Amino acid sequence: MDNKWIKFLLVFGLMALAFVFLAISSSGNKTKQSTTKKVKKEKVANINDQHLSDKESLYTRKRPDVITMYLTVRRGNTAENTNHSWRELNQYSAYDYEKMGVKRYQVAGLLQVGNEKGPVAGEFGFDEEVPNATVQIRGQSSSRSKQKSYKIKLKKSKGTWEGQRTINLNKHPYEALRFRNRLAFKLMEGIPQIVGLRTQFVHLYVKDETGNGSKNFEDYGLYTQVEQLNKTALEAHGLDRSGHLYKVNNFEFYREANIIRKENDPRFDKKKFESRLEVKGDHDHTKLIDMLEKLNDKSIKIEHLLEKYFDAENLQYWLAFQILMGNTDSQNRNMFLYSPLHGKRWYILPWDLDDSLRKGERVLRRSDALGVNTWQYGVSNYWGNVLFQRLLKSERFRTGLEKIVEKLYKNQLSPKNIGDLSKNYAEIVKPYLSRMPDMERMPIKEEQYNKILNALPREVEKNYQAYKKSLQTPQPFYIDQPKNDNGKLVLKWMPSYDFNHRKITYHVELAKDPNFKDKILDKKGLTKTSVTTDHLPKGQYFMRVIATNSDGKSQAAFDQYRVGTTSLFGVLSFYVTEDGKIKVDVYESK
Repeated sequence: MDNKWIKFLLVFGLMALAFVFLAISSSGNKTKQSTTKKVKKEKVANINDQHLSDKESLYTRKRPDVITMYLTVRRGNTAENTNHSWRELNQYSAYDYEKMGVKRYQVAGLLQVGNEKGPVAGEFGFDEEVPNATVQIRGQSSSRSKQKSYKIKLKKSKGTWEGQRTINLNKHPYEALRFRNRLAFKLMEGIPQIVGLRTQFVHLYVKDETGNGSKNFEDYGLYTQVEQLNKTALEAHGLDRSGHLYKVNNFEFYREANIIRKENDPRFDKKKFESRLEVKGDHDHTKLIDMLEKLNDKSIKIEHLLEKYFDAENLQYWLAFQILMGNTDSQNRNMFLYSPLHGKRWYILPWDLDDSLRKGERVLRRSDALGVNTWQYGVSNYWGNVLFQRLLKSERFRTGLEKIVEKLYKNQLSPKNIGDLSKNYAEIVKPYLSRMPDMERMPIKEEQYNKILNALPREVEKNYQAYKKSLQTPQPFYIDQPKNDNGKLVLKWMPSYDFNHRKITYHVELAKDPNFKDKILDKKGLTKTSVTTDHLPKGQYFMRVIATNSDGKSQAAFDQYRVGTTSLFGVLSFYVTEDGKIKVDVYESK
């Protein structure tokens, strides 16, 4: 065969082979393409757009109405601050420890769970014989009571009870119904944008092996166990355990640059810092400080701040809940601030709700308890807080708040729902309150108990009406310290605020007595926020300011003065000294 022909066939064969390989390759690609389906994917979530949601499964487990706990207390060691007697631990209040400048005493404890006969196999601590916990008193003002509340911390090597290592047993000695905290947290379940806490009634028995007394278990009566809000709780409720968490103590969101500092600042004072915010999470306060600086910068619109640093619905649901429940002790404390480590937004988490629905009880036990011209209900209660004041000045925020108030009032916090649930809890706790040791410290009689109980549904109605009224009323304000100016006395106060921008006038009184019967000055219809009068001789004086809008709705100043057990709202007490100086009489609540 000719060489040229051979070459031709070879080239042709190679071209044919290449064509076959190309066809096979193309066919494979087509096959792959034909077996891949395009899907629609959700947009990757932005951590700063996340709403709070609780883990509902935490509340679905069936538990007994009352859990019985057995606590054996023993002396421990000096290194763990447990080398104390049970009597020592119980004789001091939180204020005593502060005065002594020492940490609260502890004892070693063996905690066991069971029934009224004793510890039960399979329950926590049954097989234990040595201490598995430390015990100390808990609470602040309540620690003054003979009946103490306790914080039990389980050792890490001893496991957990109900997934919790810190067990708070609250006696609630000044709360006559003894179930308000449990009631409030139960009502909170299922409310959007609120993360609650697990609660449980506990019957406590204590055996004291630190002294020479009886070695039998002594009945300590009924307690309410409330889940400790810490890193463990954050994780249990589906939040970021590595995040920022602060317990709010006497904090109104002012910048307070001399107190709120970073911990690497040489001027950082832990005691001062935690007088405002107790650190329960991450210790880097950079994000907190940034938020406070922006919040206190009035040139930045609140709508912008709300979008970047907070979640409107979380704040609205939390505020609506507190308002309807009448929990007045939530203006600057009894809450937590939480922010995920990698997020910018801050959220409010609830804490200590035993002040809920207590107006009726206060009035029944002491008819003058509320005083007159009180600003403590509705939105006015929160006006002294920088965060809430700025939020409430936003019409958009108030509109959202109003919708949520209406929603909660018609559903979870309806008078009927509160009435049904409170009666159920009363049936559980009453047997304990009718016998020792709780009977000895009950502040009211049974007929009074029933009267308060039956009035709870009406109380939420009153709180709802107080909220509506507070939106139509001027907001409270502070009275400035009187000053001497060229031989004259200048009385000044901050301006009030009206949501509907109505004209506001002021009524100013100056007297020698807190009931304003012996008046020195009485001026009405003032449009300015100051008045001048003659210099006063040495002595104690009282100043009262009331703001009134053009619709005739009035509001007192934040300042208050106590006469016995009565709070006089809108009243400032001050002294003129021998040398003419002026000293304000500051009322201490504790």
